[in-house]
Amino acid sequence: MRLRTSIRFSPSAPASGQASGKLSLRPSLAVTPFLLPAVSLQAAEAFRFDSGYQTYDESGGRMFIESYYYRGELFISEDTSFRFQILRDAISGSTPIGTLPGDATQPFLVELEDLRSGVLAALSQQIGDHRLELEASNSRESDYLSQGISLNDRWELNQKNTTLSMGLNFVNDTITVRGTDDQNKKNYDVFLGVSQLLDKNTVLSANLTLGYSEGYLNDQYKVIQRNELFFGIPVTNIYRENRPSSRLRAVLQLQGTHFFSRANAALDAIVRLTQDDYGISSQSLQLEWRQGLFNRLELTPFVRYYQQTAADFYHRTLNGLNVGTPQDYPDGSGVNYSADFRLSSMAAMSLGLKTRLRLSENISLSATYERYEMTGVGGDQAPAQAYPTASMWTFGVSFLF
Repeated sequence: MRLRTSIRFSPSAPASGQASGKLSLRPSLAVTPFLLPAVSLQAAEAFRFDSGYQTYDESGGRMFIESYYYRGELFISEDTSFRFQILRDAISGSTPIGTLPGDATQPFLVELEDLRSGVLAALSQQIGDHRLELEASNSRESDYLSQGISLNDRWELNQKNTTLSMGLNFVNDTITVRGTDDQNKKNYDVFLGVSQLLDKNTVLSANLTLGYSEGYLNDQYKVIQRNELFFGIPVTNIYRENRPSSRLRAVLQLQGTHFFSRANAALDAIVRLTQDDYGISSQSLQLEWRQGLFNRLELTPFVRYYQQTAADFYHRTLNGLNVGTPQDYPDGSGVNYSADFRLSSMAAMSLGLKTRLRLSENISLSATYERYEMTGVGGDQAPAQAYPTASMWTFGVSFLF
């Protein structure tokens, strides 16, 4: 990640240290296109392809992200299919790094730019009542490499009215940390879910995911400040954050969908509850109304609300904390601390509209607009200037051969 603004670290840290904010934009993407089975389209049952373009634009000229993606699914036979996704992101703009606003000696925002590319591939096979899928992924940035593999199973029971889902996922990340050796992070997830068809118009589902991460969990570009004396002169020094070196988390998702025949519409509701040993507890609710019109058009207004408590180690500053002299390159040991606003107590609201227009049996167009606003709530908020407001546009085209 190339940065345009240098910031000064305390005398015990490298004098030339630079920092930027890293967004959590790393889905497990990837695997190379050569894994595509050598099957001609004529021999395949069907081929579905999607291409899309998305922008994420924060107010005030902060972060701007352009994304291009290409997705395809090849139905090799009635029992076998292969899907892939290719993604490319261009990230630029400015983001908070953890310092307080209004300090003339340290910047509150720092500019950054980076490119991310990723590819994912998955092969699935029907074996009796089971649908097994093996997925591999790879995502790369200038200072971050993520490689993952997962195995999932969908088991249909009760005349296909009940579906059990289960899966295992492993992701290995390599982080290039300026001034020291590359660091490693490992992520393990296990997933169990059930979906039940209640009647011809209603489906309920519940999913539970348990995850564990270990290794280098810091964001190397996030810092925290402390007021100190340097030969009797008041100064503000900054230090790299120190998150725990492991994290255990649980996610419970409940979803219900009901189709209203007379209105030719469906209501989709999703409740998501999470808890981790950072001390963060979050709840979210999403509602979508999918309205079909004229046999070709679908309009889907949606709303999403999210809130979370702060991490136990979230602090605006190190003032008053008994941490001695922080490490130059924290490794999770000792006292943990971070001023990352994403770990504060906060809430977020999204409002948007999705549209899909079917031009023919084989071609459809889509467009989505979403307005996103994050605010601080509770007693462990970050400075109000840290929370972003953003607009997102997504445009896509789908083909079925």
